[in-house]
Amino acid sequence: MSATTTHETVAPAKERTDIVKLLLTNRTVLIIVLLLLLVGIFGGLSAAGVIAPGYNSDYLSAALINLVPLTMLALAQLLVIMSGKGGIDLSVGAIVSLAGMIFGFMHGMWGWPLLLAIIATVIFGALCGLLNGVLVAYLGYPPLIVTLATYYAMWSLALVINNQKPINTQPIQELYGLSKAVELPLIGQYLPLVPMGVFLFLIPTLLVVWFVVSKTTYGRELYAIGTNDTAASWAGINTQRTRALVYVGAGAISGLVAVVTVSQFASARPDSGVSGNGMALPAITMAVLGGVAITGGIGTVAGVFLAALLIVWLNAGILLAFEGNNGTQLQLFALGAVLIGAALLNGITNRKYSGTK
Repeated sequence: MSATTTHETVAPAKERTDIVKLLLTNRTVLIIVLLLLLVGIFGGLSAAGVIAPGYNSDYLSAALINLVPLTMLALAQLLVIMSGKGGIDLSVGAIVSLAGMIFGFMHGMWGWPLLLAIIATVIFGALCGLLNGVLVAYLGYPPLIVTLATYYAMWSLALVINNQKPINTQPIQELYGLSKAVELPLIGQYLPLVPMGVFLFLIPTLLVVWFVVSKTTYGRELYAIGTNDTAASWAGINTQRTRALVYVGAGAISGLVAVVTVSQFASARPDSGVSGNGMALPAITMAVLGGVAITGGIGTVAGVFLAALLIVWLNAGILLAFEGNNGTQLQLFALGAVLIGAALLNGITNRKYSGTK
């Protein structure tokens, strides 16, 4: 075999290896590829009549209403899981339920101005998160046990605070307008309508979390304690305070999500964050799929957002592929499969390439 032939054989193999490495180490690129494949496959099946028709841009845009609360909670999980030492927050769904009921009382029954009620609800969520943070960071209890306990406690309070009844007074029902789809300025005539919550709640949350994680000293400290808690402490970082604050942030985001769910349901419901399979587990799945290492210290806002988009559009396709309750039940199966696949992918990436970008 000549040297030229050998070179021609090795070059394509090296290119394939480089592509695999890029997909494994850059989760953003991988998920973009998966998104394109997902939309192409479901769109093709829908157009061919293999599944129910309608998997198009209008349908995908309408599905973004589910993207808003789940992505926001996935960002909350990004903060918590990145802090390391088994960081996880199972209580976010219960905080959504309880904070939503508090918001319902303040705005729907006590007549508080909307903006004041929203601010108070976010603060209430932050206080719920502070309880988790103190128990985990300062008292040293395992995050899984702490947040599972507060999940039960807060869900119980959400149920009893109004005798298990929702609050759907006129001021609350009028908030449904915050969930309506709107036309984008200038280019709206070329694009489908987009739920207003994307602009009012999701994009601001994305920007704030991205700024905190990527552009602040606190963000660098968060990566440090998640990577090596002991080394971070030796470097002068207050690991307890840094870790406690991620739970405060997760609680504050959950409080804002409570407002989102109240507007979407036009009702403050005590089960809004925990009904069905709840909000915590999908949010955790989105974070892990987005490249957040369950061991801490690794994760990006872009990866989490794209992972959330992938799961929401996957669920939308499943509903068209399977009629009735079968579609809903298979969404749970898909969620579990995605979580296992994401965890395996993270493990392979960490062993071979020392993490994702």
